[in-house]
Amino acid sequence: MATSLRVNAQEIIPLYSGAVPNSKVSDMQESGADKGVLKGITKPTLEYFKPAPDKATGTAVVIIPGGGYGVVVYQGEGVNTAKALAEKGVAAFVLKYRLPSDAIMTDKKIGPLQDAQQAIKLVRENAAKWGVDASKVGIMGFSAGGHLASTAATHFEKAYIDNGSNTSLRPDFQILIYPVISMQDSLTHGGSHDNLLGKNPSRQDIDLFSNELQVRANTPPTYLTHAADDKLVDVDNSIIYFERLRRQKVPVEMHIYPKGDHGFIFRHPGWMDPLFAWMKANSWVKN
Repeated sequence: MATSLRVNAQEIIPLYSGAVPNSKVSDMQESGADKGVLKGITKPTLEYFKPAPDKATGTAVVIIPGGGYGVVVYQGEGVNTAKALAEKGVAAFVLKYRLPSDAIMTDKKIGPLQDAQQAIKLVRENAAKWGVDASKVGIMGFSAGGHLASTAATHFEKAYIDNGSNTSLRPDFQILIYPVISMQDSLTHGGSHDNLLGKNPSRQDIDLFSNELQVRANTPPTYLTHAADDKLVDVDNSIIYFERLRRQKVPVEMHIYPKGDHGFIFRHPGWMDPLFAWMKANSWVKN
């Protein structure tokens, strides 16, 4: 990412115009803005990074930073990535989503998914206003944010939000960076699993949120990248997802670095180059 990254956020958009669904009255306060790592989020938003008009491709990406469903790595994985995408002509929307919590949610398992679905819906419904092609709205997630992005990409046939206008909640593509995919004990990241599902979830919930089990022929085209030596989220999450997608004949590309561990984007400055090549091959960016 040696580009000049002159892009600044255009606006911060509340995710919901009215009441936030599935929320309880709470005195929880958001914190961490000074460090760029957030928690205590009760009012989810999208932060819009608009590409220069002469570069705009019409493609939009909703970016979901990670943090084990315990925090949101908003600056490092969200804002920095949004600026790099906007430089390539992509309208980038960083999702500040609610973290699963019994203190603020009636059902914490679906809270983050509601916010991801609402983000896709909002970008599609405001496509003309934001200069976006409604048929080129992708989703991108890092680590536990990769779990959330892949959940949105495999659970779109059921709306967990109010969707009276029946807007498509299916992302047109998914980009997953060292993602948590599975909630199965042998594969999952323990912290993400416990934060989302609790310590003793039902077998039904474990399977429902193990996204490798939810892949269908209509799952969106996918880009995966991971480091083989990831000690936090086993690379088998990406490999198993790749296999399931390939068997369903979903177009999928995967880049595995031999070294880099978890969060390798902070150590591999060129990590987005193969991603942009993939996006160009699919006509989502120009060059």
